[in-house]
Amino acid sequence: MNGHHHHSGIGGISRHKEVGRLKWVLAITLIFMIAEIVGGVLSKSLALLADAGHMFTDVAALSLSLFAMRLAQRPPSKMKTFGYVRLEILAALINGATLLVIAGFILLEAWQRLRSPVEINGIVMLSVAMLGLGVNVVGAVLLRSHAHGNLNMRGAYLHVLGDLLGSVGAILAGVIIVTTGWAPADPIISVVIALLILFGAWKLVREAAEVLLEAVPTHVDMDVVLDALRSIEGLDEVHDVHVWTLTSGFVALSAHGVIDDPAQHTNILDEVRTRMAKYDISHVTFQIEMRTVYQIPSLGSEP
Repeated sequence: MNGHHHHSGIGGISRHKEVGRLKWVLAITLIFMIAEIVGGVLSKSLALLADAGHMFTDVAALSLSLFAMRLAQRPPSKMKTFGYVRLEILAALINGATLLVIAGFILLEAWQRLRSPVEINGIVMLSVAMLGLGVNVVGAVLLRSHAHGNLNMRGAYLHVLGDLLGSVGAILAGVIIVTTGWAPADPIISVVIALLILFGAWKLVREAAEVLLEAVPTHVDMDVVLDALRSIEGLDEVHDVHVWTLTSGFVALSAHGVIDDPAQHTNILDEVRTRMAKYDISHVTFQIEMRTVYQIPSLGSEP
């Protein structure tokens, strides 16, 4: 039995740009959260207070994301051979779960406000919301380019995007209240914002859970991968194939193959690695087994 283990080092996943942008977003989010709390209390606006509450979770979420990224850069050890890269996925899961809880609280408070309307200062609400929109647009722009390929960054981005939606909703509610005096616009728009947050948060939680359960990444078609392996010349059998995500941007594969000609060993391993790279599978463990042919000796006739 011959084995081969090829991988790209985990330390090769760089998060320096993401860390820098997260720090900027964390700073502006923290500053504006304080302003929004003051504005929400003065105007008695649920939309502003809900958004401020969401921004508080943003501060915690961004801090958690930064902490996870820092630890993920630590090198592997004898006890943790993959290092701490999975902490980024745990951070994404926690951030998504927090968003679900916040959205639930917003819905509950909106229901209570609809039953018992509260007088709102539309001018203060509108002013703070417009300032908040500018802050959230900056934060969203800083994180958007990194949100696609990194689940942890997507969690942080969704928090900021939720704030942006909250600001837009608060502006809309403020305009309605200032022009018509219709207070129910505040909780109704808050419900819409909460539902949008729920949608994004549930998707994030589901994707993070799938990574932790070592499910096949969504961009990988297992039928295509199996066909690519089985069509390699000289590779007769492929079995025990597993594909999973260790952390964002790091997809792994392990499999066994059977060959007849030991001279093709190296060529087949190189071809496996080349073909898997086309599907962004960077960490390949492929074990080759030699086919054993048993020959049963013929029994000679007794004299």
